[in-house]
Amino acid sequence: MDVKLPEGLEAFLAAAGWGDAVIEPLAGDASFRRYFRLRLGEQSAMLMDAPPPTEDPAPFLRAAKWLDANGLRAPRILAEDAPRGLVLLEDFGEVRVREYLDQWPADEAEVYRAAIDALVELRRLPPGPFLDYSLAEYQREAKLFVDWYCSARGLDVDAASYSAAWEEVLSPMLPRQRPGVVVLRDYHAENIMLLGSLGDQGLLDFQDALVGHPAYDLVSLLQDARRDVAPELEAQMLDYYLSKTGAGADFTADYARLGAQRNAKIVGIFVRLWKRDGKPRYLDYIPRVWALLERDLAHPALAPVARWFDANVPAGLREAGGGSWQP
Repeated sequence: MDVKLPEGLEAFLAAAGWGDAVIEPLAGDASFRRYFRLRLGEQSAMLMDAPPPTEDPAPFLRAAKWLDANGLRAPRILAEDAPRGLVLLEDFGEVRVREYLDQWPADEAEVYRAAIDALVELRRLPPGPFLDYSLAEYQREAKLFVDWYCSARGLDVDAASYSAAWEEVLSPMLPRQRPGVVVLRDYHAENIMLLGSLGDQGLLDFQDALVGHPAYDLVSLLQDARRDVAPELEAQMLDYYLSKTGAGADFTADYARLGAQRNAKIVGIFVRLWKRDGKPRYLDYIPRVWALLERDLAHPALAPVARWFDANVPAGLREAGGGSWQP
C-alpha cells in the first residue's frame, strides 16, 4: 500500500487541530483518490487525498454540503483545502452494508428498505445545484462498452447503430426525468455505511451527482455490480419504492432502460480498470453485471438495443457472462 503522505498535509492538519493525529492509510477504490483514518485520542476522522489534476474535491464538497443541508447523512466537512485536494471528514466507521449483510443476511430486507427510504427523500427534494443527466451523458457512458469491452474482445461492431439504438430507447424517458431528482450515481452496498442502527445509514461516493431520473439510483442499489441481490428481493424492494412514491406505470420500463444503460457502462469501466489502470480484480465482477444486463435487455422497452447486441456480440461471449478473461 502506498503510504507516501500528501504534500502540505502537516500544515493542513495543524490548522485543523489534528496535527498530533496518528495517520493510518486505507485501501483505495477505483479512482485516484486515497483515504486515511486519523486518530487523536478517542476521536477519529477521515482524510481524503484527491490531488489535482487527476482528481478534484470540489464536486464532492458541493454534493456533501447540499446533502447535509437537506437532511441526508453525508460526512460532515471538518476542514478543506480544495486546491491541494485535501478534505478532512467525519469518520463513518467501518461497517459497510456489504460486509454487514455478508454476516447478517437475515437483515437484508430491513437494510434495503432503509436505503430506499433515502431515495424516497431525495425524490421529495427540489433538484440541487448539479448538471442535468443529459442524453449526451447517457450516450457517453453507454459508449464505454464499445470503446473498452468490444475493443478488448476484438469485436468489429457497428458503433453508429449502437448510439442510434440507445437514442431510440432513452429518448422517451427524458421528459419523465424533468424537473428531476438528485442522482448520486454510485449508490450501492459498498457506499452505504451503517452508523449505529440498520436505519441510520451514511452516504459515500456521491461526487458525481447529477439531476436525473429517480430510477437511476434504485437500479444502482438493486442491480449491484459487486453484490448479489436476489431477483425476488429486487422485485420486493421495487414494489416498496413504488408504494412509497406512487411512481407511474412507465417507471418500471425506465428502470429497465437505466439498468441496461448502467450495466453496459459498468462492463466497459471494469475492462478499462484492467486495461488502462492495471486493476484486473474488476474483471471478476463482469459475469454478475452481464447477467443483469441480459435481464434488462429482455424488457420490451430495450428492444432496439437488444437487437444490436444480437447482431454484434457473439452468443458464445454472452452465454459465458461476458466471456472468460486471461489478464
